[in-house]
Amino acid sequence: MEETELAELLHLVGRRLRHGYIQRLGPLGLNPGQARALRALADAAQPLRMVQLADHLRIVPRSLTPVVDALESAGLVRREVDPASRRSTLLLITPEGRRLAARARDARREEGQELFAVLSEEQRDQLRNLLSLVEEQFR
Repeated sequence: MEETELAELLHLVGRRLRHGYIQRLGPLGLNPGQARALRALADAAQPLRMVQLADHLRIVPRSLTPVVDALESAGLVRREVDPASRRSTLLLITPEGRRLAARARDARREEGQELFAVLSEEQRDQLRNLLSLVEEQFR
């Protein structure tokens, strides 16, 4: 298989996964960027600074501001001044934010299960390993 065909197939599968995930997030009032930010905050051992969250999500901090603004408006995240550095802002996930992060994680898992149901467990493991190998070269 040519690399362009492989890239196209990967793009199409990724697009299908993203579209299904967006459909599942709709009833939660979240978009994928907001769901990723909530999951990262829920998984963090402590509150994160904006720049730390942006680094984790691999986006520039200015792209994160509207995401955090929307999450804060919805009562899912709270901003606080970092006592260690008053020039920094910490992001704290609220109990409702944690609940929605868990529901978004379930939506992502369910969409993946549905999309990859055509593969055997062994094939899914093989695909996971191959994609992880490709992704690791960019970390």
